[in-house]
Amino acid sequence: MTKLSANLTMMFKDLPFLDRLDAAASAGFTAVEYLFPYEERIDDLVRRTRALGLETVLFNFPAGDWAGGERGIGALPDRLAEFRAGVDRALDYARALDCPRLHLMPGKLPGGTDHATARPTLIDNIAFAADRVAADGIDIMLEPINTRVDMPGYFYDTTESACAIIAEVARPNVKLQYDIYHMQIMEGDLARTIARLLPQIGHMQLADNPGRGEPGTGEIAYPWLLSHIDALGYDGWIGCEYAPRGDTLAGLGWAAPYLRARTDGGQ
Repeated sequence: MTKLSANLTMMFKDLPFLDRLDAAASAGFTAVEYLFPYEERIDDLVRRTRALGLETVLFNFPAGDWAGGERGIGALPDRLAEFRAGVDRALDYARALDCPRLHLMPGKLPGGTDHATARPTLIDNIAFAADRVAADGIDIMLEPINTRVDMPGYFYDTTESACAIIAEVARPNVKLQYDIYHMQIMEGDLARTIARLLPQIGHMQLADNPGRGEPGTGEIAYPWLLSHIDALGYDGWIGCEYAPRGDTLAGLGWAAPYLRARTDGGQ
């Protein structure tokens, strides 16, 4: 059964962050994810999430100066202390929220730094984070992000490059975060790629392409693809990480069968 989580960084953006939790629950979601929780007090976030009966399934480690254009610091050799402090900060939130997944972003390399130079730093940082959170049953997610449209210069943009890093780190709690939208842009051949990589996938996300809107606004045949993913035996969450074309609730018609199935007792 397809399990959808609401990405609250992208959805219900007209509301204050904590109120987005209420909106997601009212829409039929039983799980949420988001980029960063760190502007909210842990106690406030936990209280509201638990009162609504929501699961928190994913958020990111601190990723540097996001407003200034940084997109992670995991591969930056001169940011080791900041990265490791961020691991502990994320772990505090993850423990309180019972969140089982944390996304680690390597970032965009500054001028003068190449992949070969930065790669050992990234490998060491991923291993450090994986070991730090392992006792809490938390998985580290690595997500290739498209460099053609959304994030030029990002450290890895294909499943091959991300999986090579996963293999080199060699930790059982380091897994692939497969974003359908990003990989449609970079690789295509979604059905076969997902089938091949399924043993390594720890989380999935979706949006349509082009435009990163909700399913039904672009070229991806989501009713068929979600059925295919279900038939493959994937039982994890699929995050709705898209930018609604209009009102979030009004654009959820595509999700109604999956949300209704779960609220009617489906698993």
